[in-house]
Amino acid sequence: MSADPLHRAGAPQRSKTSPPPSGSAASPIEVRRSARRRRTVSAYREGDRTVVLIPARMSEAEERRWVNVMLDKLAAQESRRSLGDTELAERAERLSAQYYDGRARPVSVRWVTNQNTRWGSCTPAEGSIRLSHRLQGMPEYVVDYVLLHELAHLLVPGHGPDFWRLLDAYPRTERARGYLEGVAAAARLPHPPGDRDE
Repeated sequence: MSADPLHRAGAPQRSKTSPPPSGSAASPIEVRRSARRRRTVSAYREGDRTVVLIPARMSEAEERRWVNVMLDKLAAQESRRSLGDTELAERAERLSAQYYDGRARPVSVRWVTNQNTRWGSCTPAEGSIRLSHRLQGMPEYVVDYVLLHELAHLLVPGHGPDFWRLLDAYPRTERARGYLEGVAAAARLPHPPGDRDE
C-alpha cells in the first residue's frame, strides 16, 4: 500500500512505534493516527520500519487488527514482487496460453542485471527471453506487459502491425506503457520496449 502524500506530509495526531510481533524478523511498526483520515488505512515501508496510517478515532483493538491486516498485505505484495526465474517462466507460459493460444513457447525466461538500456529482450532463434531486474517491484501488470511484449517477438520478430495486434489483446498495454514511460522520464531511463515509432 502506498502512502497517502497528504497525510504523510502532515503531522499525525498521535504516533507510536512498537517492536515487530514476537518471533518475527519484521521491522518495527510505527502507527500514525490522523484526524483528517476518516476511513482509509494504508501502510508502507520507510527505511527500517513499517508505517501504518489510520484514522484517529480508531480503537486500540481496531488498530491491532488493521496493523496485522496491513502487514499481511505488504508481505503478500513483496512476495509477489520477488518472482524467481522459475516463477517468471511459469508466468510467461500462462500469459502465452491466455493471450497467444500457447503459440509463444520460450526455451528460457530469466531476470538479468546487465540490461540497463532495455526493459526486456528476446532472441527468437534461441527462444530466450530476458527481463531487466529493474522491473522487479513494479506492478504485476507492468511485468506482464513486458513479458507479453517479448513473447510476441517469438511469433513476430519486428514491431510491425502484426506485432502490435498481438499486444493489443492485453487490456493493460497502454496503462503499462504509460507507467514505464513515467519511470523512464523520472529516472532518464530507456523508453518502454518497442515504441511504435521504431
